[in-house]
Amino acid sequence: MKNLVSQCPIEEVMQVLSGRWPTLLIYYLKDGTKRFSDLRRDNPTISHKMLTFELRKLEDAGIVTRTEFEGYPLRVEYDLTPAGLRLVPLIDALGEWWEETGDSERVDAGALQTTSVE
Repeated sequence: MKNLVSQCPIEEVMQVLSGRWPTLLIYYLKDGTKRFSDLRRDNPTISHKMLTFELRKLEDAGIVTRTEFEGYPLRVEYDLTPAGLRLVPLIDALGEWWEETGDSERVDAGALQTTSVE
């Protein structure tokens, strides 16, 4: 991971959870164990390579466990660790916040682009 620029623990958290996929993967794993193909179905626009990368990142952070089962074909399952389960209420709260405030305060994506000051 990149070097931290501050002593704030939020910076470390954001290195793991920032981006499009990590919180979505946690959201889909909150209901229980899933196989790789299940997570691809839940997130149809994620590439195989990106899903592998994000799952490894979450595994390295202690948020997700990966269990391999012997046999052919190889079967792999993913589940949240106790630390990962502690994130579920936070992610649910973000979703609830957006449902409550997002519609009334929704900003056009084009308006979020920064404009240069002349």
